[in-house]
Amino acid sequence: MYLTHKPARPLDSLVENLWWLADAPAYACERIVPAGTFELVINLDEDEIRVYGPDGAARRHAGAVVSGAFTRSFVVDTREHVSLMGVHFKPGGARAFLGPRADEFTDKHVELAALWSPAAADRLRDALCSAAGAAERFAILERTLQQRFIPSLAGCRFVRTLLSRPGSPVAEVAERIGRSHRSFIEVFSAEVGMTPKLFLRIRRFQRAFALAGKPCKPAWAQLALDCGYCDQSHLIRDFVELAGVTPAGYVRRNSTSVKPDHIALD
Repeated sequence: MYLTHKPARPLDSLVENLWWLADAPAYACERIVPAGTFELVINLDEDEIRVYGPDGAARRHAGAVVSGAFTRSFVVDTREHVSLMGVHFKPGGARAFLGPRADEFTDKHVELAALWSPAAADRLRDALCSAAGAAERFAILERTLQQRFIPSLAGCRFVRTLLSRPGSPVAEVAERIGRSHRSFIEVFSAEVGMTPKLFLRIRRFQRAFALAGKPCKPAWAQLALDCGYCDQSHLIRDFVELAGVTPAGYVRRNSTSVKPDHIALD
C-alpha cells in the first residue's frame, strides 16, 4: 500500500507530498536513485533505519532520519517497509523546515533528533505510531511541518529561476537575475544541496529513468537524444554512475512495483 497526500498552502510550494508505505516485499533490498531532493523518513514499525553504502556496510540510524540531496544511489533494507511515513520535499524546499544550509546534508542521512531535538523527534514518531490510520497520520505530519516552518528560508528562488530556463547555461541564468556566476552557485547550493550543474544532470537522468520505466521497450538511442544526452553511451555512463545499474539492467528489474526512484534488487 502506497498512499500520498498533498499538503495545504503554504507547504505545498515546498513539499511535493507526504507519503505512507506499508509493504512486505519478497526481496531484501531496494536501491534509491538520486533525485536532487530531500526526504524525511520515519519508520513506524521499529525505531531504526538501515542504509547500505557503496562498501555494502550497514549504517544504522534512529527511526526518523533526513536524507539529503544525494549525488549517487544507495541501498535500503526492505524489512523496514512494514510501515514507513515520509515527506518528499521539492527541490530547495527542505531548508525551510530544517534550518542549516542544504549542502551540509549532501550525500548524508542525518537523524531528525540532531536537527530538531530528541524530544521533538520522539514526539512526532510516537504520535504517528499511535494514530488510528493514514488520514490522522497525514494530519499529524502536516501540522508538525507547519509548526516547524521558517518563512525566511522558504525562498527557492534560484531553483525556480533555473528550472524556468531549460537549456540555458548557468552563467546566463545568473546574469539574467543580476548575480555573478559564483554567487548564483553559492546560493543555489545552500538552497538545494548541490551545484546547479549537478542538479541539472540529475534532472536529466530523472527524465531518462522515468521514460525507461514505461511498459514499452525503450529505443535507447532515441531516448538518450530526447533527454539531452550526446548519445547512448553517455546515457549508459550516467545510469551506471548515478543508479548503480545499466539501463538494460534497470529494465530487467522494473517488473516489480516499487516506490518512485526505487529499484528492486535480487
